[in-house]
Amino acid sequence: MSSLLEEKRVPKELLRLRVPIEKFHFTTTAELVSDNRLIGQERAAKAVSFGLSLDKKGYNIFVVGNPGSGRMTYAMRQIEARAKKTAAPDDWLYVHNFDNPSSPITVNMPAGQGKRFAQAIADVIEELKSTLSKAFEDSQYEDAKAQLVKEFQEQVNELMERLRGIAQQNGFVIKRTPQGFINIPLVKIEQDGKVVYREMQQEEFEALPEEEQRRLQEISEKISQHTLETLRRIRDLEKGLKDRIRDLERNISRNAISPFMSELKDKYARSEKLSKWLDSMEEDIIKNFNIFVAAARDENIEVDFGKYMVNVFVSNDPDKGAPVIRESNPTYYNLMGKVEYESRQGYLYTDFRKIVAGAIHRANGGYLVLEAEELLRQYLSYDALKRALKDEQLTIENLGEQWGFVPVSSLRPEPIPLNVKVVIVGTRYIYYLLSLYDKEFSELFKIKADFDIDMPRNEATEYDIAVFVAEYTQQEKLLPFSRESVGEVIEFASRLAEHQRRMTTQMNKITEVLVEATAWAKAEGKEVVEASHVRKAISEMRYRVSLIEDRLFMSLEEGILRVEVDGERVGQINGLTVIDMREHSFGHPVRITSNVYMGQEGVVNIEREVKLTGPIHNKGLLILSSYLGKKYAQDMPLTLSARIAFEQTYEEIEGDSASSTELYCLLSSLSGYPLKQGIAVTGSVDQFGNIQPIGGVNEKIEGFFRYCKFRGLTGKQGVMIPKQNLIHLMLDHEVLEAVESGKFNIWAIETVDEGLEILTGVPAGTPDESGKYPEDSVHGRAKAKLRLLMEEAAKLKKALQKDEKDGKESSSNDN
Repeated sequence: MSSLLEEKRVPKELLRLRVPIEKFHFTTTAELVSDNRLIGQERAAKAVSFGLSLDKKGYNIFVVGNPGSGRMTYAMRQIEARAKKTAAPDDWLYVHNFDNPSSPITVNMPAGQGKRFAQAIADVIEELKSTLSKAFEDSQYEDAKAQLVKEFQEQVNELMERLRGIAQQNGFVIKRTPQGFINIPLVKIEQDGKVVYREMQQEEFEALPEEEQRRLQEISEKISQHTLETLRRIRDLEKGLKDRIRDLERNISRNAISPFMSELKDKYARSEKLSKWLDSMEEDIIKNFNIFVAAARDENIEVDFGKYMVNVFVSNDPDKGAPVIRESNPTYYNLMGKVEYESRQGYLYTDFRKIVAGAIHRANGGYLVLEAEELLRQYLSYDALKRALKDEQLTIENLGEQWGFVPVSSLRPEPIPLNVKVVIVGTRYIYYLLSLYDKEFSELFKIKADFDIDMPRNEATEYDIAVFVAEYTQQEKLLPFSRESVGEVIEFASRLAEHQRRMTTQMNKITEVLVEATAWAKAEGKEVVEASHVRKAISEMRYRVSLIEDRLFMSLEEGILRVEVDGERVGQINGLTVIDMREHSFGHPVRITSNVYMGQEGVVNIEREVKLTGPIHNKGLLILSSYLGKKYAQDMPLTLSARIAFEQTYEEIEGDSASSTELYCLLSSLSGYPLKQGIAVTGSVDQFGNIQPIGGVNEKIEGFFRYCKFRGLTGKQGVMIPKQNLIHLMLDHEVLEAVESGKFNIWAIETVDEGLEILTGVPAGTPDESGKYPEDSVHGRAKAKLRLLMEEAAKLKKALQKDEKDGKESSSNDN
């Protein structure tokens, strides 16, 4: 038996894979040069590189990984590197639509020219104020205008003279009154020997015979017809005068502004669209020249020249390559842009100058980086993003237009063509949810860059970690690390990965150790971080988050939670559980007990009966029944009632890592052999009695070790684990020292029989050719107990049947 204890005892060398620091050809990390490589994520790196190289619809990238894996940092680094090599996209401008002001026009021009063009337009408008004012102050304009007015006046006078002549020939005179022109008959009289004409008075007209009155009225009507015709011709002359003056003003205005507009067109109008807009602008200025003149002549006059200005919607630097926009708060407006309003005397006002770009507009022609969790919190943003990617154009719509009960008149800016590479960074959970429930997601994000949770641990990657430590410490101005301390960091990375041949990719966890280890080194006045400082940092980090663990351990110390770590007990064993508090996981022992008695209920878990177990734990319990059937019920029925309980547990239990522990406890109750209480057990079991690996092996061992240390290490205590978990051991240095000094033990087993022999000190028992186990073996005693229970149950049943029969016969005789 002692030979099995020694054979299965795990040597110290296998409990923590140490770093062969002699292979590091440096003394401190100050000697290393950073290469800015992504460590251990070749798959993700290739996916990101391939996705960025494709300029096709739908080949956007979803970067999958856990926070702290470097997914965002690497993605941004790669995107920015590629963006610098890409030509900067065009600037985009919004300008006034002179034909339809509610639909502003988009104009694009080469990167960097948008702001210069907008400034040039503003400068021209300022210049035109004085230029037009001077043009219309010129005497040539006044003379030309006076000449036109003079010609008009002469023509009017001629027409009026002709009209007066016609009236006089018919004996009438025409007079202008506030009510218009009236015709008055003339009366011929002799005055001073001369014949003169005077206006007929109303009394005289009324005294005339009716026939004469009718004659005069008919003549007056004919004269009125001539008057109307003359006035129509005068109005035509007035209209012609206005047109000629307007043409004069337009010619003067055109001649004044033409040099400025020609210069603008020659310098900026590379597209037909911009050239047409400048033409429309020129015509509108000519049409409204008077506001320029008025603004120049009176500075107190407020004139809005906004419609001639330019809204530089998106501006790019031609020397900085394609834009890279990371939007950390992707609300609908932050992402998709908006039309702003301002209040003017109680009314909301807007125009094309208040169209504001969103992140996707600024990223157009480049790269847009979003965080999945933040984006999905804004479901309107996610829908709008998908629509823009599908349509390949950007339309600005305010939410009020979509959700308002009453339609509101607003601007309808012209859409902008979209060509952007979207990179979303998120977790696997979000990625698979979107893949499952959003049919459009896979069409729009065809590239998945999957960041692994860990990476292989070999000489190359260990050196990569050393380089990473050098890079981070130099970048953050921390103290250099010795090669021994780098070894501790690498081993810590393996502990986080729970694997001797792998290391975590959560670089944020490693950087926390680097920062805190530097702080402890500085506190001691050191110039180089040593291994002791790294251990101190890790220990203090655990201490800060281990309040719940310490409170639970206090219950063990005070005996509130009963756990025995010495002696032997029948039907009692120490199991190991892990409590995960997210920022901290720890193991602690739990007492498991069992009772076996006559009955046919089989193996019953008390926690299961009260619904304190999960489905995986229940599966492990059913496997126990199957194991018992295979082991003992090949030649007889399995007849027993057994109760198994996790003592003093009041929360739900899940997982099958205690199934072998429960089996040992049950077999102890059946066989009557006591189990060593100084040995805690963890491991899953299959139907054939093979021990299977479990999770949290390091935390479980350290949790039991801490309690044994408090009670006093005897050298006989330890933990029995599955052999497959040896590769996962990265135990604390304190445990290693206890194992090395023989005060604590780790055993690694492969079968239930091996575990039984270690726990009981008695052979488990191997069946002979007839299938019988040795009488003094665990299995032999267990099967004998089962047979006894079966036989006693059969005898009891027979006796009960006999008593029942005798009772019936006695009753019949009495009758």
